[in-house]
Order: sequence, then structure tokens, then C-alpha cells
Amino acid sequence: MIEGRRSEIVALVRQHGELSVTELSGLLGVSEVTVRSDLNALAQAGHVRRTRGRVSLPLDLRREAPLETSMREFAAAKRRIGQAAAALVRSGDTVFLDVGSTTSEVARALSPSLQDVTVVTNGLNIALLLERLPGVRVIVTGGTLRPLQHSLVSPYALDVLRHIHADRLFLGCNGVHAASGVTNANHEEAEVKRLMAEQAREVVVVADHRKLGVVSRAFITPLERVTTLITDRAATAPPPDVLALVKDVRAV
Repeated sequence: MIEGRRSEIVALVRQHGELSVTELSGLLGVSEVTVRSDLNALAQAGHVRRTRGRVSLPLDLRREAPLETSMREFAAAKRRIGQAAAALVRSGDTVFLDVGSTTSEVARALSPSLQDVTVVTNGLNIALLLERLPGVRVIVTGGTLRPLQHSLVSPYALDVLRHIHADRLFLGCNGVHAASGVTNANHEEAEVKRLMAEQAREVVVVADHRKLGVVSRAFITPLERVTTLITDRAATAPPPDVLALVKDVRAV
């Protein structure tokens, strides 16, 4: 249990760049005394760096983690979220499928029985995952490659999206917050996500419990724009303001 919590601390710090003891206490649902004890152990092992009541990654670990690393974190929860989201897709739909570890699980869970479905994605790994589905037509946005995430961003990625209207968007993110909306750590990817949200009739956010109540660097869309939020069972009590703004919250 202790090792799992400490691994989650490192994942949260990697996700947000820097956090305070108070913020970590709220995200983890444990006391600040417990957080400080964990941080002391992690700092001694060289996994985090502590400065003035805040914690960040050591300089040599601050680079963005590869998608494959993110996919191993909370893999079972992401798999359940992906399955629940994939069940919303119907034959004849046009959907945007955003990049990310949880949206990759949506792609993996799509049914082989689907017919006449069009998936528009800026994720190269997602496009490859969908090759197995004979009833799914895949449109890749094009654009500039972000190698660690296998994602395509501007220039050019937005040009394709402006010409497509989707039934729904399956949106990954780094934060879901009532006042600040849905946010992401990378500004280039957030730009693509933002346009997808504007061009979709419904927005389905797929986010594990660590991201609820969190604000990341780049704005994507207000929470009022979100049709459905699918999270995992560890989110036993999502923030009340999130529940008030998103009527359809599903914990799987």
C-alpha cells in the first residue's frame, strides 16, 4: 500500500510538474503528515525534489514520459474506463478519438461488430489499433509528430478537424476542475483537443480519479460542455462542483 501510494505521488508530480504537500494530501486522500513521510523517502531515493514546501521531479526526470509509461500507470482502471466509453459508440457514428493512454484503451475496446463508423484521430498508435476493425474507417489528421506521445499537432492537424463534425469526442486530459474546466499539460495537444471539442456534438471525458479537481497548464473546454465523465471507482466522491456541472458521471 505504501509503495503504491508513493508510485502515485511520483506519477502525480510528473503529471503536474510541481505540487504542494497540501495539494498532494487532497489528491491522495491522506494526511499531510503521511505525505511528508512519503516525500522524505522519495527524496532520499532521488525520485522527487523538495523545495519550500513543494515537490517536483529531479532535473534529469522532468522530461515528458513516453505514452507507453503512462499506459502502465493505473492500467486496470484505464482499461475499464476505455471499455465503458467504447460501449457508447454505435454503428454509423463519426467520432473524434483524442490521443492518450486512456483513449488508447477506448480504441482497443471498440467492438468488431461496428459498421460504418468513422474515427478521426491525431494518435498514430490509435490509428494502428483500429486497423483490426473492418467496419471502422480511420481518418488521421496529419500534422507535426510529437514522438513520445505518437501524436500529431499543428501545423496542419487543425486544418482537417475544421472540416469535420463528429457525433462525439472521447477526450483525454490531465485535469477536470469546475472553475478551470478540462485542462492538459501540453499546449500543442490542448489546441487540437480544444478544436475537437468545438466540432463535436457530445464531449465524453475519460479520466482516472487522479485528475478530478486538478488544474493543468492548458485550457481545453469548460466543464459545462462535457456531456459525460467516465472515471474509475477510486473516485468514490468526485468534487461536488464537478458533479453539479456534469450530470452524467460514471465510475467504473
